[in-house]
Amino acid sequence: MAKIYFSEEHEWISVEGGVGTVGITEYAQEQLGDVVFVELPEVGASIDKGDDVAVVESVKAASEVYSPVSGEIVEINDELADAPGLVNTSAEGDGWFFKINLSDDGELDDLMSREDYDAFVEGLE
Repeated sequence: MAKIYFSEEHEWISVEGGVGTVGITEYAQEQLGDVVFVELPEVGASIDKGDDVAVVESVKAASEVYSPVSGEIVEINDELADAPGLVNTSAEGDGWFFKINLSDDGELDDLMSREDYDAFVEGLE
């Protein structure tokens, strides 16, 4: 069973077998509004935790997406090129951005659980 973690920058990562699937949270997509374009990283790119790795553009704003962990990009969600609205309809599901091979799973300790993230978001409202 995959374990899901959240960052203060509103990214989520679902980890299974040393590979993390990364996207933006439901809260983040609500703040952005209708997503019209997503720029994704290159497969094979080496990423450090905190690097800006993707860009999501909406009718309201453009926002960078940061990697919650370090590692190598092993897959990107090609469906977002033709259907960026998946980020709105399924932010924490089919609207994922990329998959990353974790180089240090100890970095996950710096992230939040769903419960902690929900409390964090409540504090922002």
